Amino acid sequence: MTSGLNLRKQHTCFGGTVGYYSHPSRECRCDMAFAVYVPPQAQAGPVPVLYYLSGLTCTEDNFTVKAGAQRYAAEHGLMLVAPDTSPRGAAVPDDPDAWDFGMGAGFYLDATEPPWNQHYRMYSYVVSELPQLIAEHFAVQPDRQGIFGHSMGGHGALVCGLRHPEVFKSISAFAPIAAPSQCPWGQKAFSGYLGADPATWAAYDATALVKDHGRRDRPILIDQGSADSFLAQQQLRSDLFEAACQQAGQPLTLRMQAGYDHSYFFMASFMADHIQHHASMLK
Repeated sequence: MTSGLNLRKQHTCFGGTVGYYSHPSRECRCDMAFAVYVPPQAQAGPVPVLYYLSGLTCTEDNFTVKAGAQRYAAEHGLMLVAPDTSPRGAAVPDDPDAWDFGMGAGFYLDATEPPWNQHYRMYSYVVSELPQLIAEHFAVQPDRQGIFGHSMGGHGALVCGLRHPEVFKSISAFAPIAAPSQCPWGQKAFSGYLGADPATWAAYDATALVKDHGRRDRPILIDQGSADSFLAQQQLRSDLFEAACQQAGQPLTLRMQAGYDHSYFFMASFMADHIQHHASMLK
């Protein structure tokens, strides 16, 4: 335990360490969990840091165990930080009958509707509280931070990165929910967390945001599997985000990867490219 930060367990990995932490969160008003990969280069001094946001039903463990990112982070000297996807605990409201709303499905926004607004503040947690905590306790370069994610987390990475260029200098995503106001997952989450007025949803919709928040000097990388079952369900809509980027002049590399699905097998296959994408801008 150090200054409210509790190290739950730690493993040596590719010359660095993987640590699992918890801490009392001022934004989410509960204990929050995250995982950190500290690369071997951090022994010599501060390193850039890359935040990863997970998808629906995930915790900080899915990416840390399954994505195979530590090898590439060690090669490039990047720290990896992977928070949980929502607040949790007995006092935190939940919808036990829904896997795509409530715990495990925070959608990286600040809820305004009761009872969700008391704890579901993942947007402020990711863009403010967590980076401050990491800068306080780890050897990072806070002016060299990037963000990426998968599915719901890809949505979060696009939104947080577009809205906060002063915090995140690089952005990428795997199969993101890229136009949440126009898909069933996003409409369900936004109406529950933010209310019924779609005008309030735009602040958390990457396709709507890119018009006024484009990063014209910073290209975005997105990989999408062509065999992803959620494509046919119209849940992801990277095509709408691509069209918005073209209109706004936002540089975007959208790669359709033949035969790949929505799983971590897909993500692990292209993880090296995403780590390289961020390293090229952060280093």
